Amino acid sequence: MASSQPSSLAAPLDLVIFGGVGDLSVRKLLPALYMAHLHNTLPEQTHIYALGRQAWDRSAFLHFIEDKVRGFIGAKAYRDEVWASFVRRLSYVSVDATEAADYAGLKAEMQPGADRVYYLATAPSLFVGICANLKAADLIDGRARVVLEKPLGHDLASARQINHDVGQYFQEQQIFRIDHYLGKETVQNLMVLRFGNSIFEPLWRSPYIKSVQITVAESVGVGSRAGFYDGTGAMRDMVQNHLLQLLCIVAMEPPVSLDPDAVRDEKLKVLRSLRPMAVADVARDTVRGQYTAGAADGEAAPGYLQEENIPEDSSTETFVALKAHISNWRWANVPFFLRTGKRMAARQSEIVIEFADLPFTIFGDSAHKSVNRLMIRLQPEEHIQLQMMAKEPGSGMKLRPVKLDLDLQTAFAERRAEAYERLLIDVIKGRLTHFMRRDELEAAWAWVEPIIEGWKQLGEKPKPYTAGSWGPAASSALMAREGSAWVEEA
Repeated sequence: MASSQPSSLAAPLDLVIFGGVGDLSVRKLLPALYMAHLHNTLPEQTHIYALGRQAWDRSAFLHFIEDKVRGFIGAKAYRDEVWASFVRRLSYVSVDATEAADYAGLKAEMQPGADRVYYLATAPSLFVGICANLKAADLIDGRARVVLEKPLGHDLASARQINHDVGQYFQEQQIFRIDHYLGKETVQNLMVLRFGNSIFEPLWRSPYIKSVQITVAESVGVGSRAGFYDGTGAMRDMVQNHLLQLLCIVAMEPPVSLDPDAVRDEKLKVLRSLRPMAVADVARDTVRGQYTAGAADGEAAPGYLQEENIPEDSSTETFVALKAHISNWRWANVPFFLRTGKRMAARQSEIVIEFADLPFTIFGDSAHKSVNRLMIRLQPEEHIQLQMMAKEPGSGMKLRPVKLDLDLQTAFAERRAEAYERLLIDVIKGRLTHFMRRDELEAAWAWVEPIIEGWKQLGEKPKPYTAGSWGPAASSALMAREGSAWVEEA
């Protein structure tokens, strides 16, 4: 079986970005590679090829990245001399990804004998054609790796088709299905929190945990992604990948090692243990929403239907809340509440582990006014808080919740790389642990697809919610039925 590992640590590396002057490359990939260059984590002989259809010479390309990319590099990290040396690593190659003849020009530019990483920052419809054209140009060998950006398919059938077709050109261990949430420091720290400490594991199960909340909230609207987003919606864009991956890390059994397949085997078991939803379950346990005009980040915000390139009768959801159950011994009867949306009150991603109520208290009603919670904040800042009860100063035994706070920004002096930077280095080093395997992706789609079909059968429009709010009232009602509330509403 062909290896995805580089031939040697000193081998040259060609990193080729299809869609190299697109939005993702400008905002995330090239700034992340600049940071890796700044901190000397790229192999010495790394060259980066940004591909696009524009007929640019080098001068036009350099003008473009000066104008577009530099603004996404933090002021503290930017240095003129580092930028100048980083730019020397960059080349622009005019390639129409659909034209096989253009790949000869790409091949002529690349370093002989180099390891090759192909990052497909394009629409999924182009993935297979790009792979076929790379193969025809003799640009794929056993050391090559390919990075696939989401969304990987529109449904289970299309995801399987992409996996099958790309698999004709790359072995599974050469395919890196990227989910940038898996590159976040706090998400990776969740593995250590669970499996590197003894204090939580005995309680990390039913009946000691009452519920789990996973929220990924965005304050922005659809913006320039309107055309893509309206054909996708929040379920496909966020739940099927980001939120289910977070659920897997919270719920998985301890893997036997950090070997990529050992970790991904346990995540797969979680996905396969998710209780399927029938139409009645979809009607009861899911909420779809769509934002209307309001205010976000202190400014007036249009409703979704007023956004540019959105049809005036669109029924695409910009918000999803749902209750999921995992059918195994560890998580029996523990509801998992998932929530994501655009134009919400704040940009906030958080996992909340709500521990069970006391079976009996000697402290009266005050002991029941709050609960023990472990709160894992992913963004905007990253920290872990454990909420406990303590006695208020003064006479009597009145209780008040207090928080033990681990601020990861200040706890470590070491620099904290951004998610894309960390994952790009993982790709370069051939580390697959934080990337989705084929069967993981398909298991996620297999659970999500009946929910989407259930919505179609129910024929209900998304519930409106005001931009700048926390979503439709039905989302709070979903929690209230379980005697709980979203954290910011508690």
